[in-house]
Amino acid sequence: MRAITVRDRDAGVGGLTLADMPYPHAAENDVIVRVHAAGFTPGELDWPATWSDRAGRDRTPSIPGHELSGTVVELGYGTTGLTVGQRVFGLTDWTRNGSLAEYAAVEARNLAPLAADIEHTVAAALPISGLTAWQGLFDHGHLTTGQTVLIHGVAGGVGSIAAQLAREVGARVIGTGRAGDRDVALGLGVQSFLDLAADDLQQVGEVDVVFDVIGGDILDRSTRLVRPGGTLVTIAMPPAVQPKDGRAVFFVVEPDRARLTDLAARLRAGRLSPIVGAVRPLSETAAAFARHRHAPGKTIIQVADDQGAQHS
Repeated sequence: MRAITVRDRDAGVGGLTLADMPYPHAAENDVIVRVHAAGFTPGELDWPATWSDRAGRDRTPSIPGHELSGTVVELGYGTTGLTVGQRVFGLTDWTRNGSLAEYAAVEARNLAPLAADIEHTVAAALPISGLTAWQGLFDHGHLTTGQTVLIHGVAGGVGSIAAQLAREVGARVIGTGRAGDRDVALGLGVQSFLDLAADDLQQVGEVDVVFDVIGGDILDRSTRLVRPGGTLVTIAMPPAVQPKDGRAVFFVVEPDRARLTDLAARLRAGRLSPIVGAVRPLSETAAAFARHRHAPGKTIIQVADDQGAQHS
C-alpha cells in the first residue's frame, strides 16, 4: 500500500515521504480500515510516540496521522461491534502506524459508526478536534451555562469546534487569533474577537475558562485572566505558571467512541459544523503539513474518494 512515512527525526516536514509499505496486520480486537480521508496534528513529528513504540523501541519508518474516516475491510480476532463494509471514523493509536496511508489497523473501540450522509472529508476533521474541544471545555474546564470562556486559536480545527460547543451550552465566548480570522470567528457566534498580534490580551478581563491551543507566551499571559475558582486548560504544554486563585490543566485527548457518536449526531442535526480547510491528496501531505497555519479550519488529506477511486 501507499503511505506517508518518516524515518529521520531531524528532517522535520522535509522528511515526509510517499512510499510503499506493507499492508497492516489486524491484531486482536483490531479492524483494518480502508482510509478515505485522514487528519493530522502539525506538531506530531515532535511527539516521542511518532518515533518509538510503547516499549521505547525505534519504530521507523513510521506512518503519521491519527484521524481517519473510511470503511472496514477486515476484522481482527475477537473484534466485535463493527462489521466488514461499515463506514467508520475515529482515532488511531499514538504509538502505532497512523492514518496517512491507504489502509490502517485500528483498535475497534477507538472507532465509531459513520452515517452514509456524512462525507469522509468532514468526518476526518472531527476525531481529535471534536474530542479535544469537548474534553477541554467540559471534562477539564467544567464550563457551564452563563460562564465566559476565552478560546485561543478560535478559527482553527479545535478552536472552531470548541466555540460552537460552548455557545450551544449558553456560554459567552471570546476568541483570539490572527486578524484574518475575525470573520470566521464572528461567524461561529463568538461575541468578541482579539487579534493576538495587535490587541492587548488583558482587555479581556477575567474569565471562567481559558482554552489554549498555542502555548508559550500566550499561555503564560493567560494565567492572569482566570477568575478565582476558574480553570486554564491547555493542550500545548504543561503551564509554567499557575493562576493565582484557580487551576491549570494540561491534557492529551483520549479516544471515546460514545462521544464520537454524539459529535456525529450533532453534525447530522446541523448543531455542529467542523471547518474543513484545504483538502489535499496523499501525495501533497508534506506541503499540507508545511502550510497548515495559512488557512482556517482543519487540513484534510483525501486518500480515496467516496466511490473508492484512489488518487494517483
